[in-house]
Amino acid sequence: MTTAPSRGPEPSALRDWLFAGDRPEPEGFYEREADVAQQHHTQAWWKVMCLTGVDYFSTLGYQPGIAALAAGALSPIATLVLVLITLFGALPMYRRVAAESPHGDGSLSMLERLLAYWPSKLLVLALIGFVATGFVITITLSAADASAHMIENPFLHDALSGGQIWCTLGLIALLGAVFLKGFNEAIGIAVVIVVAYLGLSAVVISDGLLEIVRHPSLLGDWWGNVTLDHSAPFGVIGASLLVFPALALGLSGFETGVVVMPLVEGDADDTPAQPLGRIRNAKKLLTAAAAIMSVLLLSSSLVTTVLIPHAAFEDGGPANGRALAFLAHQRLGEAFGTAYDASTIGILWFAGASAMAGLLNIVPRYLPRYGMAPDWARLTRPLVLVFAAIAAVVTLAFRADVDEQAGAYATGVLALMTSAAVAVTLTEWRRGHRVLGAFFGAVSAVFVYTIGVTIVDRPEGLLIALVFVVMILVISVMSRILRATELRINDVRIDEAARALLDASIADPRPIRFIANKLQAGDHDEYDTKMTDVQLDNHLGDEEDRIFLEVEVTDASDFTGTVTVTSVQVGRHRILRASGPSVPNTIAAFLLKVRDLDTQVPHVYFEWSERSPGTNALRFLLAGEGDVPPLTHEILRRAEPVEARRPQVHVGG
Repeated sequence: MTTAPSRGPEPSALRDWLFAGDRPEPEGFYEREADVAQQHHTQAWWKVMCLTGVDYFSTLGYQPGIAALAAGALSPIATLVLVLITLFGALPMYRRVAAESPHGDGSLSMLERLLAYWPSKLLVLALIGFVATGFVITITLSAADASAHMIENPFLHDALSGGQIWCTLGLIALLGAVFLKGFNEAIGIAVVIVVAYLGLSAVVISDGLLEIVRHPSLLGDWWGNVTLDHSAPFGVIGASLLVFPALALGLSGFETGVVVMPLVEGDADDTPAQPLGRIRNAKKLLTAAAAIMSVLLLSSSLVTTVLIPHAAFEDGGPANGRALAFLAHQRLGEAFGTAYDASTIGILWFAGASAMAGLLNIVPRYLPRYGMAPDWARLTRPLVLVFAAIAAVVTLAFRADVDEQAGAYATGVLALMTSAAVAVTLTEWRRGHRVLGAFFGAVSAVFVYTIGVTIVDRPEGLLIALVFVVMILVISVMSRILRATELRINDVRIDEAARALLDASIADPRPIRFIANKLQAGDHDEYDTKMTDVQLDNHLGDEEDRIFLEVEVTDASDFTGTVTVTSVQVGRHRILRASGPSVPNTIAAFLLKVRDLDTQVPHVYFEWSERSPGTNALRFLLAGEGDVPPLTHEILRRAEPVEARRPQVHVGG
């Protein structure tokens, strides 16, 4: 289907650069890219793991301190609970998500498939609000935390004191600049940062473990503190379970791991429908990240709890939010401590990279396809500028305060993990896998409990997330209204019988005239009556070539779709029946298709609607119907600016 090109804005070097790298938006749940590797700049799974790991692994910067404050001497045992839930709950769950949604859709596509029509779209939009909350706050909070580490360093304190906000904004701008350059650069930087940070962290943790081995009494003193308050084993376990919600941020990174799956290199014989190599490598990514993080979380919690006095973890204490950095300075000297600070600052700053990558992969897969974002929302560079600007606004709103953003961060992350758990559970139940369904149901219960406790403790997090949800919904509805009269049909597929009917009419030198009809009884009398009315209203003669055209709306909540056309014969009447997401768009796309097959433009005949304009507008937006004649004309006008090549619309009655 071809149309005359419309006159766009004047070309410029800046605009060409900004809108370079256009990628076709996904169709349904599969990608349409012919060359997945080329479109997504795929990399080895371990390199992509570093990109997602800058978020996941960066929690080592503050997780031991959070655990110490929440659980006290129980911190290592509470962290063990976190590790068990990671390895035997979150990891199996997200391995299932990777198998079900290998195209960067994340767990959202699983929920989308469980529902239909508008409820499906509205649920996904609401969850995208939580995605935006978690990912945007990841960018702002991590940059703010990196700024705090810079200011706390003894060599930088005097120069940066009081400049938390400006330092954070600078780090966000630098992050945006990396992504404006490209994904390959971002992954390369992530690999260097992760290797350096994990290596230095391993040195600090190993030194702490050796100290404990050399002085076994330290371990005895710690265990004495544990049993002092919790003498019974069940008391220790119960108390550790109760503080789990406070430690749940140690699970962040799983959703990002599946969202950036299009960046993972697969096998040469992978297809969009079955990217088995990509799925296998993504599972390696998730498993390796979870295993590395589990070891580091457990060992870091032990050494920091045993070697650092509890008072140092309190607000304003030297180990608050930087337990491993405190040990690095105290035990390994200021030079090593400064090197560790640098690696911590680097990984905290670049933790926003995994969130940015997640946003750049997930937003183009939903909002443009729903018609709920401008078409340029499929492009990387404009989105980077938008997300960087939003992150800057959030930073200013929270004054770059880490604690103020923690509630929103936890709520966003846990909402995504809870929705993923529910999606996997329902999917397994629908497939009749009762044992797996029960297992993932238990995992879902853990996350429902966790997010419930988090919301009760930090209700401002839910409020901030709801602000993002409302913003997404408002912008989406406005975009859907503004884009309603676009020609949003991917293809028109005409079956053999319908094509034979059209070919016979095209052979006639006169224009083809279609009579739009809303199918009711579908009998001879219906078409006789309709034919008579159209002839009287439009003065058509009996010799004119007339074909009835009927449209069935498949799913009005879909913004784009493919039109299929079949034919039937009722008495002497020839009828073409088309199906598509919207009546006006389907008719317009079909007329343009016929125009391209014929040497002259087709004509279509309508009757005026008797409903009010407001009712018709709502019916068009929600049900794909409405006042069809003027909408069809407007869609044709926008799609074909040359009037002589535009199919003709007639209205009578």
